Amino acid sequence: MPNQLNILISAGPTREWIDPVRFISNPSSGRMGYALATNAQKRNYSVTLVSGPVHLQEPKGVHLKQVETAEQMGKAIFENAKHADIVIMCAAVCDHRPLEQWVQKKKKEVFPNEIKLVPTIDILQELGIRKKENQVLVGFAAETENFEENAKIKLKKKNLDWIALNDVSQEGIGFNADYNQITMLSSEGKKVKFEYSAKEVIANKMLDLIIK
Repeated sequence: MPNQLNILISAGPTREWIDPVRFISNPSSGRMGYALATNAQKRNYSVTLVSGPVHLQEPKGVHLKQVETAEQMGKAIFENAKHADIVIMCAAVCDHRPLEQWVQKKKKEVFPNEIKLVPTIDILQELGIRKKENQVLVGFAAETENFEENAKIKLKKKNLDWIALNDVSQEGIGFNADYNQITMLSSEGKKVKFEYSAKEVIANKMLDLIIK
């Protein structure tokens, strides 16, 4: 790989709006993705960070692109992935969006009992299809059961080089936490476990592993 690596990282949640005051989302804080971006920048890499809505300080020296929906994130990711040596999809992208989005607030008296959902774009799978030669593609698997089995399926199905598996059913790690515990699985059958640590520490170890 070149000395001046171009690294593309996604972080945070996406929001899929129902009406101007309600949306579907998830508890992702963006801390893991921001920790990866900060650490990569400290190594003097060229870093682009595509971020959903978070309450975090913008990392210094990083090209930050702020988005909200899965569609917006996909557009920003695909535009920048063309020039990236490494792509790390850390964002928790909503898998579904409401079929109908109301322009005005829907009053509770007439709010429907059911909302029809449709799939959003699968950004990670599309990246796997478009992956360039020598490009490294890393995904995340936030699981609550059948951990390694589900992660390995995702690793193969989406043509990833690495997948970072974390158990989001445990309190104090993963979503909206300062700490994490991750198992890295590679397409070549490697398995590396990072024990419970601050996300900044895990970000450093992850980059060491991926770039090595």
